[in-house]
Amino acid sequence: MAGTLQPVLAGVVTALVGFASSFTVVLAGLRAVGATETQAASGLLAVCVVSGASAVWLGLRHRLPMSVAWSTPGAALLVATGPVPGGWPAAVGAFLVSGLLIVAAGLLPPLSRAVAAIPKPIAGAMLAGVLLPLCAAPARALVEVPALAGPVVVVWLLLHRYARRWAVPGALAGAVVAIALTTPPGRLDVAGLRPVLDPTVPSLNGPALIGLAVPLFLVTMAAQNVPGMAVLTGYGYRPPFGSALRTTGLASVVAAPVGGHAVNLAAITAALAAGPDAHPDPGRRWIASSTAGAGLALLGLGAGAATTLVLLAPPVLIEAVAGLALVGALATALGAALAEPDAREAAVVTFVVTAAGVTLLGVGGAFWGLLAGGLMLLLFRRRASPAVDPATPAPPTPAPAGSDPAGTDPAGSPDPTANRLR
Repeated sequence: MAGTLQPVLAGVVTALVGFASSFTVVLAGLRAVGATETQAASGLLAVCVVSGASAVWLGLRHRLPMSVAWSTPGAALLVATGPVPGGWPAAVGAFLVSGLLIVAAGLLPPLSRAVAAIPKPIAGAMLAGVLLPLCAAPARALVEVPALAGPVVVVWLLLHRYARRWAVPGALAGAVVAIALTTPPGRLDVAGLRPVLDPTVPSLNGPALIGLAVPLFLVTMAAQNVPGMAVLTGYGYRPPFGSALRTTGLASVVAAPVGGHAVNLAAITAALAAGPDAHPDPGRRWIASSTAGAGLALLGLGAGAATTLVLLAPPVLIEAVAGLALVGALATALGAALAEPDAREAAVVTFVVTAAGVTLLGVGGAFWGLLAGGLMLLLFRRRASPAVDPATPAPPTPAPAGSDPAGTDPAGSPDPTANRLR
C-alpha cells in the first residue's frame, strides 16, 4: 500500500500543478481565435479529458510514466495569432488538421525526424516570439490594474523563490482572492459552472491551415513532444515515440470538434511523474502519470467554473497569470535561440517577425517568422573561411631549440593546438 501511495500522491500533485499553472493560457488562446465563453469552456474540458485518457492508456500499455497534457505553447500561439479567416469554425478545422499531422508523424518516422531536424535556434526563436506577448502581460497589468496585479506578482515572486513548483498556482489563488473581493454580488452565473461540450462543424480554410494548423503542429512537436521524450530519456526510459504520437494525435483529432486545440506529451510537468520523487523504483512511476491523467480528467469537469472565474476578471489580469506561467518557458526558448553564434541573426529575425504578430495573406506571424528565419539561415549562415587553401599544407614553422617539431607534448601525445589555423 505504501509503495502505491507515493506515486498516487505524486500524480495528484502533477495534475493540480499542470491544470492550475496554465489553464488560463488555454482559455485565453481559445477566446483569441474566436471561441465564445461556452466554446472555450468546452475546449478546456475536451483537452483535459482526452489528455487524461491518453496518459492512463499509455501508462497501462507501456508501464512507463508518459505524462500527457494540452499544448501550452500551442495555446500561446493562439493568443499570438488572434482571429483567423473563417472565424471559429476555421480554427477548429486547423485544430483537426494539426492533430492529423501529429498522427502522421507517428505513422511516418521521416516526418517526425524532419520536425526534430528544424534547427534549434529557429524553433526556439519562434516559440519565444509566440510567448513574448503573454509574458509581457504582467507588466501591463501592473500599470492598468495595480491593485489586483500587484499582490499576484508578489505572491508569484515569493513562491518562485521558496517553493517554485507552487509559484503559478499560488499566483492564481491570489488572483481568485482579488477577483472575489472586487466582484459585485449577483455577477456570478451559476448556470455557467456546469461542464458542457459545445460541438462545432470544422471548416477547412487555406490561410487558417497555413497560418494556424502548420505552426500549431510544429510548436506542439518541437516544444512539447520532442522535449517530453527527452525528459523521459533523461530518466533512463526508452519510450515508444511513435505510439505516443499516434495516441496524442488521435486524442487531438477527437477533441478538435468540441474546441480542443492540441494534446501532447507533457514537457513542463513530465519530471514530476518521471523523477525519483514519484517513486524510488522507476518501474512504479507509471502509476504517477496514470494518476495524473485521471486527476486532470476530473479537473476538466471544473472547466465551466474556471471559465466563469476568468470572465469575472479584467482580461489583462488573466493574461498576467498566464504570462507568469510562461516565464520559464520563454527563458528556455531564448536560451535555445541564442545558443549557436552562427545562427543568432537568423534566430533574432525569426523572433522579431513572430513577436511582431504580422498577418500577411491571412497567415499569422509564427509561420512568417519561421519562414524568414529559415531563409536567412540558409542564405547567410557563416562558413569557416580559412586564411589558406585547406588543401594546401601550412608551411612549417621553425621549431625552437629543444622543442618537439612533431607537435607533441613531452609525453609524446599529440598537442591539440599544434598547427591550428587562427
